[in-house]
Amino acid sequence: MKQSFTQAINDRILLFDGAMGTEIQKLDLEASKYPDNMDGFNDGLVMSAPTIIEEIHRSYLRAGSDCIETNTFGSNQLKLEEYGYGDRVIEVNKLAASIAVSVTLEFSDKQRFVIGSMGPSGYLPSSNDPDLGQIELSKIIRAFSLQAEGLIMGGVDALLIETSQDILEVKLAIEGGFQAIQKTGKKIPIISNVTLDKYGKMLLGTNVQAAYTTVCDMGILAFGLNCSTGPLEMDPSIRWLDEQDELPVLVMPNAGMPENVGGKAVYKMSPSGMASALSDFLRKYKNIRMIGGCCGTTPEHILEFSKVIGQ
Repeated sequence: MKQSFTQAINDRILLFDGAMGTEIQKLDLEASKYPDNMDGFNDGLVMSAPTIIEEIHRSYLRAGSDCIETNTFGSNQLKLEEYGYGDRVIEVNKLAASIAVSVTLEFSDKQRFVIGSMGPSGYLPSSNDPDLGQIELSKIIRAFSLQAEGLIMGGVDALLIETSQDILEVKLAIEGGFQAIQKTGKKIPIISNVTLDKYGKMLLGTNVQAAYTTVCDMGILAFGLNCSTGPLEMDPSIRWLDEQDELPVLVMPNAGMPENVGGKAVYKMSPSGMASALSDFLRKYKNIRMIGGCCGTTPEHILEFSKVIGQ
């Protein structure tokens, strides 16, 4: 009998996948692979070159991932408008979700889950920035609600609000997610991740304590950290989250702090080094129920992580 995602994280530690964006970058694709030759429109590959996305999903599942994230990090309405696809939000997200679901069906060794990735809108609604802060909050809610609706229609098992830099935007995204859940009638959990710098702060200065307190009572299933830093820099914030002993925690660090090499961000933490750090987390912190990787992590990293949790 299949478990729900909520039941699964109560029973065992779930392994998420690694990076999507840096895996696409490694392929050095020609502009013709993207919709309308828009080089860098990674989310658009679900329409123009779905087999590329399928293979990245497949590589993580082969490595042992219990959960794969949809290729929809920038597929909210506001981000898709930048590429001229703002009127196709539901379609793009539904397609991306269905692609991920279809790949999971190729694997029968254990139950797999599809997580709907919802990255930031590109705005900072709680800031005074003359450009990024000047937007109606209702537009941000709608942007995320439409995205969540498409993801749910495509069959995701949970929504992940990730790489968030503005805690107000996180609240709006959660609200948009619940609007979509109500509209579709499909009750699925929402996970909220925020991104902290090496000093433990979001871009606008919010620390983990304030971020968690702001959203923990909004009905989310879990709260966690992803991106920006490697695992070592996350340790103090993860420790604080664990001490709250309330919500399950998701930890998805980069493969170390990014280093500028020739104008490009390079992530140098090895699969074994990262696995050792995450193993230490699991030993120390009982409320970590999900682990995975963000920028720079590869199927090789995920394979080492799978050994840590005994898969």
